[in-house]
Amino acid sequence: MSDALLPLLIAIPLLAAIFPLLLGLRFDHAGWPVAMATSLIVAGLAGRLAWAVSPASSGPQQFVHDLAGYPAPYGIELVGDGLSAILVVLISVVAVAVLISARTTGPDSNAFYSGLLLLTGGLLGMALTGDLFNLFVFLEIVGLVSYALIASSDDGRAAYGALKYLFLGTTGASLYLIGVGYALVATGTLNMGDMATELAAVGYSDPLVQAAFGFMLIGFMLKIAIFPLHTWQPDAYTYAPDTVSAFISALVSTTAAYALIRIAYDVFTVEFFAANPLITDAVLLVASISIVVGSLLALLQTDLKRVFAYSSVAQFGMILAAIGLQSETALFGAIIHLVGHGLMKATLFMGAGVLSSAYGARTVADYAGLAKRAPITSGMMAISGLALVGIPPSVGTLGKWFIALGAVEEGSWGVAAVIFISTLLTLTYIGRLLETLYFNPLADSDDGDVAADATEAAGDAVDTADDGSVVADGGVDRVATERVVVVVVLALSTVALFAAADPLAAMLDPVFGRFFQ
Repeated sequence: MSDALLPLLIAIPLLAAIFPLLLGLRFDHAGWPVAMATSLIVAGLAGRLAWAVSPASSGPQQFVHDLAGYPAPYGIELVGDGLSAILVVLISVVAVAVLISARTTGPDSNAFYSGLLLLTGGLLGMALTGDLFNLFVFLEIVGLVSYALIASSDDGRAAYGALKYLFLGTTGASLYLIGVGYALVATGTLNMGDMATELAAVGYSDPLVQAAFGFMLIGFMLKIAIFPLHTWQPDAYTYAPDTVSAFISALVSTTAAYALIRIAYDVFTVEFFAANPLITDAVLLVASISIVVGSLLALLQTDLKRVFAYSSVAQFGMILAAIGLQSETALFGAIIHLVGHGLMKATLFMGAGVLSSAYGARTVADYAGLAKRAPITSGMMAISGLALVGIPPSVGTLGKWFIALGAVEEGSWGVAAVIFISTLLTLTYIGRLLETLYFNPLADSDDGDVAADATEAAGDAVDTADDGSVVADGGVDRVATERVVVVVVLALSTVALFAAADPLAAMLDPVFGRFFQ
């Protein structure tokens, strides 16, 4: 019955998305309970899938479900293995964490929670589909819902960010679809497994096959936000509501990068790269530029959300480099980095949301001395920031280490060098944030001493007004304790996963056996 988990994981959030709207006709605040209950069910199913495909279960480590009973190549397949299970667990965990935070931060509308459920279902569909066209469908669901959620902010600039994302995201999806069309013409199938066999028969040097991969690659580079196709990301992350920023920064580009890994290694395979060294060189060059330029742009920003947005350009450049290296070691590092990056960015954006709502902090300078007022949230942001740098013990250390090691093993010293340079640049802008938090004086130190003492005594569970006075628990912008708890749990998970390299390797071993056969 484990294969039945695959359609349930997708169908439950997609179908549940209608209930906040229906119940909203009678109840004003029905959205959050429905979304949370659904997400908890999905998290339970995700855990069950992860157990089912793990070596500890002693069962098959890959499950295939034919929708409506129609087998491939005519039917649509859903595939669950160690790689997809890891991503499904990440999606479900982040969804629950974001919903806990959204209970007090909002946006508090039933339509918003319907959107979150649709987005969750679309991401799970991307993680589990074994059909290239079906991947496009889920990609469009994710894109359209993301545009709407970004635009839900009261800030008028969010509409501009959503419009830019809409234009560029639609362009990326269209380019991917063109690539799928070329692949269909070349092979006569849309099933990933069948297409892998047919592409080998057609020949990896065939211009149609090369064009198919090129269009798919550029389409996903837009979705992932690889330089210079990244321009939608800073505005989308900066102007979206804090809850939405945390969700999309942790999962949307992450899932797109996962899909690119699937297409590169499950569909086109390492033989395609071996037959097309110029494509391999181009991927590594673009990835290296994205790593360096993304890090430099992050260093130049003053708005903290934009710092984190440009940092993602660099981090996903590393993922792209790992794909191009064709190294089992580097790809293992990329997958670990995907998981770690999702958790780190969820922590950083949610922590930034806590401090923004409590103290109005938006720019790095606004964070001056806030570690004295909000020691817990500041500490967790510091942990995740250092994990982003790659300071052990953290999951960020593992990801960067294995990608760099894979580059050295393959003789790609240039890639190893840019990862090192990016690490130094990341240390610079994260160090600037930590210096501001812990060593700079409070911006309102003259009139905020009493408030600072009060808020420090109460932890991070209270808010302060702009003039430094303490806002009562009933204050409109009170920071709820559960928001701080979520930040703590997510931050500590980035440390705990440092010890998870061996279990993750065991789950991925059958997948890598297929990728690098």
